[in-house]
Amino acid sequence: MNILVTGATKGIGKAICELLRLTGNIYTASRNEELLKVYENYCTCDLSQKSGMEKLGEYIVSNKIDVLINNAGEYIYSGVENTSYEQIEEIINLNLVAPLYLSSKSVPYMKKNRFGRIINIGSISGVMGEANASIYSASKSGLIGASKALALELAEYGITVNTINPGWVDTEMGNTSANEGEFTKEELLECIPQKRFVSPNEIAALVKYLISDEAKGVTGQSINLCAGLTCGC
Repeated sequence: MNILVTGATKGIGKAICELLRLTGNIYTASRNEELLKVYENYCTCDLSQKSGMEKLGEYIVSNKIDVLINNAGEYIYSGVENTSYEQIEEIINLNLVAPLYLSSKSVPYMKKNRFGRIINIGSISGVMGEANASIYSASKSGLIGASKALALELAEYGITVNTINPGWVDTEMGNTSANEGEFTKEELLECIPQKRFVSPNEIAALVKYLISDEAKGVTGQSINLCAGLTCGC
C-alpha cells in the first residue's frame, strides 16, 4: 500500500505515520519542510491554498496513492462576529476543501485497482457543535457528510471512506485549544466521562484497522473516539 498522511509532522499525523510504517509505503505532507525531512517521501505544501492543494494532488497521482488519510486541520476559537473572511476561508479550505480535492485526485487510481481507503480525521465538534468554534464545527460537519456521500459513490469499486471524530486529544493542538477556551483543562476533564484526553496512538490504531482487509465492510461511518464525551456528562 502507498499511504499518504497529511499533517504528518505532529500529534495525530505523526502517530499514524509511526504506527503504519510497517504496513505500507509512507508518504507525508505538511507545511513544515524541516520537520518533514525525517520522512523519506514527503511533499511540502500549504493545503489552505489552492496552489498547495494542486501541488499535493500531482504528488498523489505520481506516487499512486491508494490509502489517503486526510489529517491536516486547523482550529480557531472565536466568536462568529470576531471572525474575518480570511479566517473562514482558511479553515474551510484546509479542513474541508482540501480533503475533497485530494480525494478526487486519489480516486482514479483506486478505481483502477478496485481498492482504496480514504480516512478523514474529523472532530466531535462536527457531530455536536461547539460554541465559539462555528467555522471549525461547520468544516468538520461537512467532512462527515462528504465521507458518507463518497462512501456510497465508491462502494462498488472496493473503496471505503470513513471519518474518525476525536474528542479532546493529548497533542500540542489539543492542549493549546483547551487553553484558549473559557474553561480550564481540569474543568474540561470533568465533562469527559473517562476523565482523560484521548491519546494520538488510539486514533492511529483505529486508522490501522480501517485500512486493513478486515475492515473492508466498514464504510460511510462516522466513528467518535472521544472517551465518552459525545454520550454527555
